Amino acid sequence: MLKQLANAGLFQLGWFACVLSPAQPWLLLVPLVVLGVHLGWLSSWAQDGKLLLSALLLGTAVDSLLLNLGVFDFGQPRWVIPLWLALLWPLLASTLKHSLAWTASPWWRASLLGAIGAPLSYYAGAQLAGVHLPYGSVPTLVGLALLWALMMPLLQHLAGQPVRRANRTI
Repeated sequence: MLKQLANAGLFQLGWFACVLSPAQPWLLLVPLVVLGVHLGWLSSWAQDGKLLLSALLLGTAVDSLLLNLGVFDFGQPRWVIPLWLALLWPLLASTLKHSLAWTASPWWRASLLGAIGAPLSYYAGAQLAGVHLPYGSVPTLVGLALLWALMMPLLQHLAGQPVRRANRTI
């Protein structure tokens, strides 16, 4: 239980450091330390390394696609998301087998958490980091909810967590 709470707390610390780093770039050291603590104390490279790298690559691709579709505006022309946003993906991945393991089964838990939690996280992050949402807040958040209803079960699948269907009895 202590390790799960530590995992959740470290994620929050890393999240805040990432979204505040556009104003204070040195804060990007915090998520690196958080990931180091995660791998050194809560898990290991053998257990979570592939997942962290996979999430980094998948997340960078997904958010860069959203950037290029005009969903995000970072105030300067770019093709790839900034480092602070990319680092949020392995931070999230560090929770999948730990503090968010409960979302893996049944699959709808991950989907529900993604549909609710991700848009709120993106909105708060955009406000703190000064990211503009050109399509407006409501359409962007609805689109992110739909996307993340699919992304969280996919991430749990990548984590190797058993994503099961809910049992149905007739």
